[in-house]
Parts: sequence; C-alpha cells; structure tokens
Amino acid sequence: MADAIFRLDRIGVDYPTPAGTVTGLHDVSIDVPRTGITVFAGPSGSGKSTLLRVLGLFERPARGVLWFDGVDTGALRHSGRRALRREHLGLVFQNPAENLLDYLNVGDNLRAAAQSARRSCAPEEILARLGLGGTGDWHVSALSGGQQQRLAFGCAMARGSSVILADEPTSQLDEASADLVLDTLRSLAGQEFAVLVASHDDRLIDLGTRVARLRDGRLEGVEQR
Repeated sequence: MADAIFRLDRIGVDYPTPAGTVTGLHDVSIDVPRTGITVFAGPSGSGKSTLLRVLGLFERPARGVLWFDGVDTGALRHSGRRALRREHLGLVFQNPAENLLDYLNVGDNLRAAAQSARRSCAPEEILARLGLGGTGDWHVSALSGGQQQRLAFGCAMARGSSVILADEPTSQLDEASADLVLDTLRSLAGQEFAVLVASHDDRLIDLGTRVARLRDGRLEGVEQR
C-alpha cells in the first residue's frame, strides 16, 4: 500500500510463562493506511491489544519487521523509538482517568500534552472541535467518562500526533458516554489522522474504514470499507 503509515511484515510476539513460551502474535503482516479508522477486532485474548502495543512502539516484536512511515523501527535505539512516540503517536487507554492528569484542569491537560511534545496549542480551539467548548477551566472530575475520553483524544491532537491509537476506548463507559467517543471518532475519521483502535464493540467496529480481524494471535482477514 503506497499510502501506508505502518507496514508490518511477519510480526511475532512471545511471552515467557512458567509453563513455557506463549505466542501472542503469529506472523502478522498488514499495511495500515495513514488516514481513516483501522479497527483491530477480535475476542479477548485474540492479540489485538498486543498488536496495538507493538504499533505504539511500547513493545518490540520477537520476529518480523515494523516500518513507521518508511522507518525500520527495529533498527532504532530506545531514544529513537521514544522520539517517534512523542512526535507522532498518541495513545488513549481504556480507563479515562489513566489518560489525564487529575490535578490539572481541562485546558491545562491540553497545554501539558502539547508541552510534552515541545509544542504549543490553543485549548479552546481543540475543545470546540471536540464539543467541549467552555470547559477549559473545569476540573477533570467534572467531565463524564465519555467527555474525559474525548479530552484524551484532544490531548493526542494537542501533541500534534498524526497517529492516534485507542485500546478499547468504550469498554468502561455506559452507552451515553460511549456515544460521545463514537462521535469523536467519526469526526477524526474526516480529518488527517490515522486512528487505530483495538475493540470488540460492534458499534465501534462498524465505524472502521478498515477492519482487521484477529483470533488466537493470528490475522484472519482484512475488510476494506
């Protein structure tokens, strides 16, 4: 794929256990486009979260090659991988509280995210794009779970991330809060972001412009929409 932001060639991940080595990913090869929503779908234990950690450069694969925008990430030292994460990748965790600094207000969370990537941002502009206009001075705890997840995506935007990775972003939310996250993903899909999501939420999977299905650490197929 000429417009791929990630290219994976036979990626394998192993974990040592008392009973022996367990393989988390088996020779996964896939190209990830640089725009739209790519969903890694599958049941618990299918390897989708492991794959997201590999793509987020938090985990080195045991086998295979991972390219990010033409760069062989396996050839990079820890500092080089950290620089790529800081400058290009934004990660949104399952638990909204894990994504934010609860001692800062909403606007300062965005400013801190931008500063971590040596950037500046206009918090009210980002909040307006997220449907959170007027909340800049609010304490994070005043936001609902769905609003907190929206803010987490906003922090990735404030850092200037071209790729946003989200691990089960609706799994700990009620339906109304999950709707807010789905609306945010719809908005991001129309902008210049590569959004990569690991999920078994059918509504989120339906949003995917590309759906890669995994089972038992193996890529079963890819659906282009």
